[in-house]
Amino acid sequence: PYKELKKLYNEKALKYYPKLKKLVKNSSDPILMSIKIAIAGNIIDFGPTSNFDLDKSIEEAVKGDFAISDYDTFKDLLNQVDEILYIGDNAGEICFDKILVEELIAFGKKVTFVVREEPIINDATMEDAIFCGMDKIARVISSGSKAPGTIVSHCNKEFQKIFFNSRFIISKGQGNFETLSDFELPIFFLLKVKCPVIGRELGAKTGDIILRLNPNFCRMLNNKR
Repeated sequence: PYKELKKLYNEKALKYYPKLKKLVKNSSDPILMSIKIAIAGNIIDFGPTSNFDLDKSIEEAVKGDFAISDYDTFKDLLNQVDEILYIGDNAGEICFDKILVEELIAFGKKVTFVVREEPIINDATMEDAIFCGMDKIARVISSGSKAPGTIVSHCNKEFQKIFFNSRFIISKGQGNFETLSDFELPIFFLLKVKCPVIGRELGAKTGDIILRLNPNFCRMLNNKR
């Protein structure tokens, strides 16, 4: 039932592309700006916040500050890796993700972008990746997941192998945060808080933008010291 809406929001998001690329180009920190833009796109959701204002979300993300930011660690770890696993979330939003992926590639990184096997509501699939041209700049794979979020035990072997061997993972959205935060892996969660439950877990409030390194990975590192 969401197929036409997904197409509509992919088309709408792509119309923002030139303006957003200009914001990145004129920024003193293109990667930070592209992260904010990618998170702004996380408002495109037909689930918890189906009444959303994309222009407002972009303005708030670009001009505002993170409620939680592990950006310094993001940059430090980014300098230590060659490859990045980027787990996407929604259609429409994937066009904003593309801007961050382009900056990561310009920074010399190889990116594997993950889509859902089948759409649950408006989840990004291979069709959406091709529509926005993600497949032209990055390797795009399906997680094999047919459930909300990324339930790794339900994913295909290709995804599982890459996931468990990745040294730098970007995860978009609340659903992926809920299903991936238990792993002791270097996952950076990029999301806009859409409900009080996730807000309480993160120590943030609804509407906040978050760039957070997986706490379980941090604890694992501390335990090794």
